[in-house]
Amino acid sequence: MGGFFGVASKEDCIDNLFYGTDYHCHLGTRRGGLATINGRGIERFIHDITNSQFRSKFENDVLKLEGKMGIGVISDYEDQPLLINSHLGSYAIVTVGAVANAEALVESAFKKRGIHFSEMSGNEINPTELVSTLINQQGDFASGIKNAQEQIEGSCSILLLTKDGVYVARDRLGRTPVILGKGLDGYAVTMETCAFPNLGYDTERYLGPGEIVFMTADGIEQLNPPGPDMQICSFLWVYYGYPASSYEGINVEATRYRCGAALADADDVEIDYVAGVPDSGIAHAVGYATRANIRYRRPFVKYTPTWPRSFMPQDQSVRNLVARMKLIPIRELTEGQRLLFCEDSIVRGTQLRDTIQRMYDYGAKEVHMRPACPPLIFGCKFLNFSRSKSELDLAGRKAISELENTSDPSLDEYTDESSDKFQAMVNRIGDAMGLTTLRYQRLDDLVRAIGLPRERLCTYCWNGCDKPVRDTAADVESRAAVTK
Repeated sequence: MGGFFGVASKEDCIDNLFYGTDYHCHLGTRRGGLATINGRGIERFIHDITNSQFRSKFENDVLKLEGKMGIGVISDYEDQPLLINSHLGSYAIVTVGAVANAEALVESAFKKRGIHFSEMSGNEINPTELVSTLINQQGDFASGIKNAQEQIEGSCSILLLTKDGVYVARDRLGRTPVILGKGLDGYAVTMETCAFPNLGYDTERYLGPGEIVFMTADGIEQLNPPGPDMQICSFLWVYYGYPASSYEGINVEATRYRCGAALADADDVEIDYVAGVPDSGIAHAVGYATRANIRYRRPFVKYTPTWPRSFMPQDQSVRNLVARMKLIPIRELTEGQRLLFCEDSIVRGTQLRDTIQRMYDYGAKEVHMRPACPPLIFGCKFLNFSRSKSELDLAGRKAISELENTSDPSLDEYTDESSDKFQAMVNRIGDAMGLTTLRYQRLDDLVRAIGLPRERLCTYCWNGCDKPVRDTAADVESRAAVTK
């Protein structure tokens, strides 16, 4: 997915920029970048962080940087920040999101004489360069950013660094969060509020969908008001958001406790203890164990000093190796036990299958799994939180294809949690995983655990619905009871 951080300060901002960007490393996969502006102009560094820590790659660069304003990014795959020289002036730009209609926008741009793009590997166009081209079509930065937001299908949040200040824009439907913070010497912008406390910033406010502001050390000026509709990604709270962060004022860790509690409320299985698949499954498991009044234990621990995140490598065999090597089982807590694991989700299931088998190898009597969200049926078309080449790689879609004996089945009944086909899909996934039982979180329970109105959440990956679904009166009442 990726994340960004920006600073406008009355004093040198490099340390805050460096550490603030570093607090987004859980969101990105391959590139990190910093850009600052000073009397010499804009200075920039970009590094590959696929198998290295952001801090280790940039610790020497920050000694060379200086300035009172800067932007940083942890990127999915493209080099950022980009340095652009246009009729609007020189600027640096970073983006987070997914431009679903990039090919059509590139073709449209080519019809205008003099437009060209640099190619990345695989003949791809850098999406941030495409966004800058859309911005440059207008006569000022605010109009240009609005133009880009209106033309892009998918999502795109933007930081744009100029000599006068930082332009900040949240994507048109607010699929990703953008938050402003205030410190003693100026302001900062982040996608993760966990970046603020240790750097001396307090959360000032959350940008609304499509909102554009101009940030300087002296204040925040609104250039475009927020739109009425929001579709923020629900998966932020389930999986890839950081536990100490809050989005729309709702904390991630607290939401995961509520998710786990909802799983326990819907369960009747007899087990010896509850465990969480590290890291994001742990909070869900704590919520389950607390509500069910069952012991919480750690039958395996994660070795983090040297092993990177398992989804980072692009090769599946390498991902599997990383996942296996970093999780170390404990036989004394496994042998003869009936274990229930809480997990954030089951995506492909390849790594999870190996983890489950290792529990049996270490003597587990039973292994039960409770994912904190419904089965993933549709590949996300709005954000790059999964780099799967095909949504047919998803465990849910593989199970459906096997049940229907076709790669293009009707999916309506498989998103209906009360249908026989839904249960058949779950049973097929559980059998493939080698689980004693598998039960997924119900979508209604997940929405209640998050606490936002249903129409302000994107749930596309679970139900294929890309339009807002309005709350009923009962939804409002039950959500208030859960989050009270």
